[in-house]
Amino acid sequence: MFFHSYPYHVYMVKCNDGSFYTGITNSLERRLQQHNGERWGGAKYTRSRGPVELMYVEKYATRQEAARREWEIKHTLDHQGKLDLISKATKEDILKSI
Repeated sequence: MFFHSYPYHVYMVKCNDGSFYTGITNSLERRLQQHNGERWGGAKYTRSRGPVELMYVEKYATRQEAARREWEIKHTLDHQGKLDLISKATKEDILKSI
């Protein structure tokens, strides 16, 4: 049996109305294309708020870890908290997570 270990990304995109969408994926490039209407799929939330811009990324080894972090961001951070999280991340941090 062959097992693939794909890293999971918790990501935050900024929608064109200024709101943020937080999600999980194991293919960041594909997911961003979906959110921007370049591929089929994407979230209902971002469909009418595109295009989106990637603002923040964290990498996790398991889906469970990523889901826990996604829940934390969505349920404990308000808009300002998300802005603070984004502002603390450097471009180098984000590039390392991709």
